[in-house]
Amino acid sequence: MSVDLIQTKNLKKYFKTPKGELHAVDDVNFNIKRGQTLGVVGESGCGKSTLGRTILRLLEPTSGEVLYNGKNILDYDFKEMQEMRKKMQIIFQDPYASLNPRMTISQIIAEPIKVCKTITNKIEIDNKVYDLMETVGLAERLVNTYPHELDGGRRQRIGVARALALDPEFIVCDEPVSALDVSIQAQILNLMMDLQEERGLTYMFITHDLSVVKHISDEIAVMYLGQCVEKTSSDELFENPMHPYTRALLDAIPVPNLSRRNKSKGIIKGEVTSPINPKPGCRFAARCSEAKPECTSGNFELKEVSKGHFVACAKYS
Repeated sequence: MSVDLIQTKNLKKYFKTPKGELHAVDDVNFNIKRGQTLGVVGESGCGKSTLGRTILRLLEPTSGEVLYNGKNILDYDFKEMQEMRKKMQIIFQDPYASLNPRMTISQIIAEPIKVCKTITNKIEIDNKVYDLMETVGLAERLVNTYPHELDGGRRQRIGVARALALDPEFIVCDEPVSALDVSIQAQILNLMMDLQEERGLTYMFITHDLSVVKHISDEIAVMYLGQCVEKTSSDELFENPMHPYTRALLDAIPVPNLSRRNKSKGIIKGEVTSPINPKPGCRFAARCSEAKPECTSGNFELKEVSKGHFVACAKYS
């Protein structure tokens, strides 16, 4: 039986703005089992990336807990977090902006090793860099090239190699294939799945593309305006979506089949509710075709509707 590696409890991250507090991550609770992948999906601005960075403490949370192997890392001091960072890494979304243009591939990959001093011998560092390049499919001849000399796929492979440099257990993948074309997306996804199998890695895979998240995830959490509205296994989510927002997201997936072009689809109407000082009630209610008066009063937490299937909706409260 898999054991939880990551668990969040009532995790919140608010940002102060001139108009009030922006609730980027609001009371999120979930767990990720060791060696598995949790996909986090939702439209742009729903708090996916903020959630990932808050879990890693790249952003300090407003309140809540982040448990790693059962221990709350939010209580760790600077030295303890330095050790934790060897176990927790991130692959950034943009392979063009996340790499230092003044550093060669070898310098970029070796940087975390030198900063954390896991290896101090120069020859051993070079050997480690060559091994990582081979692991992610980068030719050794590219070792002294700069990021601007490479295409997007190779740049993202550098990001993957850098994330692996400290032999982590947990990696936040922040939309790692969204900036790449479809053929390169498949290569990077297959690479990440192979690495997970070989190294027993645990992923939190952030994306807005449901067709991608189905391919790589064991479980999927759907976010809307800072809150998790549905969480279940990947197969169950696609076979039996329960939250109206999840169904609308699935309807938005393009289907390359002309015979189904007349099939009716659920279209989300209305305006997005402001995440600044949000009112009580379901934040999707203003755009939901199934909304009832009770949806605008009280807060709806994730409830287990069927085995392993959690939904935050007035229909199931």
